[in-house]
Amino acid sequence: MEHAVASVHGGMMPKHKSKRRSESKRRRDGFRIYAQAEQEKRLAVFVSGGGSNFRAIHEACVDGRIRGKVVAVVSNKPGCGGWNYAQEMGIPTWCYPNLTSEPTSVNEKELTTMLKETLLVDYVLLAGYLKKIPVELVHAYRRAMLNIHPALLPSFGGPGYYGIKVHKAVVNAGCRVSGPTVHFVDEEYDSGKIVGQRTVQVYPTDSPEEVAARVLKEEHVLYPHVVASLCDGRVAWNERGIPMICSETEINKWE
Repeated sequence: MEHAVASVHGGMMPKHKSKRRSESKRRRDGFRIYAQAEQEKRLAVFVSGGGSNFRAIHEACVDGRIRGKVVAVVSNKPGCGGWNYAQEMGIPTWCYPNLTSEPTSVNEKELTTMLKETLLVDYVLLAGYLKKIPVELVHAYRRAMLNIHPALLPSFGGPGYYGIKVHKAVVNAGCRVSGPTVHFVDEEYDSGKIVGQRTVQVYPTDSPEEVAARVLKEEHVLYPHVVASLCDGRVAWNERGIPMICSETEINKWE
């Protein structure tokens, strides 16, 4: 069952020749496709821990698999692995929520203004960020903010389900499959529309740590793939508000 992919469909998207940031929309096979310009997209990544998904995304930007650039990293834990990696790579870092001890701290209003107006960020990517996103920012990045969760949503999601707790719940429930989910962010935890999933086998003898390692490997494949699709303008929404990825690119490219 390993490597099954959801929300990745065939069909080449027509190319857009416009060089400006277009808001035009077209219809294709019952889906609404949001036309995107050809220029490199500006990305902000939110982290709270080691930042392995952030690293996978950044590396894909650097080597050209993602047509984007990480221009900001936001964390509630200055000094965490993701924060330190960003500083090593010369990527500006900010702290949110506000900490008086951290000079780069910003409040809710400053955060939204900084990302939207100062840095001109196109997409916000949550990569193991454990704080709730302010509603103002969610509204500013409607259908332009992604999160990755280490289980097959809608199962094992919501408040309290993060990190190893997710994998313990999967093992204790006797699940035979698990895997990561990438979804758009709304006002609630882990409830936004799903855009991609990968599955891995779970064996009765597995420990939570073994499942976690298996799922993490797939996270590093899935998240860059979805981000690249978003940056390329290959995400479409049907009339029921369900997103899909329109591409002929094989996901094996990301492995």
